[in-house]
Amino acid sequence: MLKNARHIFKLDPAREITDEALEMIAESKTDMILVGGTDNVTEDNVLNALSRVRRFSKPVALEVTDKDAVMPGFDHYFIPAVFNTTDIKWQHGLMLEALEEYSHLIDYSEMSLLPYLIMNEDCKAFKKAEAEPVTMEMLPHYVDMIDKLYKTEYLYIEYSGMYGDPEVMETVKRHAENTHVIYGGGITSKEQALEMAQFADTIVAGNVIHDDVKKALRTIIN
Repeated sequence: MLKNARHIFKLDPAREITDEALEMIAESKTDMILVGGTDNVTEDNVLNALSRVRRFSKPVALEVTDKDAVMPGFDHYFIPAVFNTTDIKWQHGLMLEALEEYSHLIDYSEMSLLPYLIMNEDCKAFKKAEAEPVTMEMLPHYVDMIDKLYKTEYLYIEYSGMYGDPEVMETVKRHAENTHVIYGGGITSKEQALEMAQFADTIVAGNVIHDDVKKALRTIIN
């Protein structure tokens, strides 16, 4: 599903967004809305986000970070797997728990694994996933492992709340020969979106839609 998406808005179900702002992003030229967050993701707020976005024709996917907040109605489901974690639970442990509970209901054509490298050591996601820093020396090896050994469809480079390092992204692009690269983190302007689009196949704008929707709309590239 992400293969055709150049730009995505990521909607945090635990954060407030007005009906007017939501309509502006849903009616914009972004390719998709991805519902997901790190903290306080619940069945109630995911259902609320889904019901509000479903009033529009924009494709909407769920990033599954809590198995109790999974529900039908999304166009696609992305299962995060943090590859720079120190606890295997955050790579595939939660996925196994979800499969144990929901495997009889799953249509695997509607699901994709979403490997992550979390780069911002100060963000909540880094701490929650018990991640370890990815150095410039190790970065090519991480990308080669994901791209050439695991041969995953996607790789998400997550800076979560801060704008990333173009040198990091240039290295990722050079080593990701087959994997579709997604970048997320700190994009608040057209210039930043265009810079990261040089290295990533898809860019994600998240916090800015909750903070300043007009700025968010300026990040759209197609």
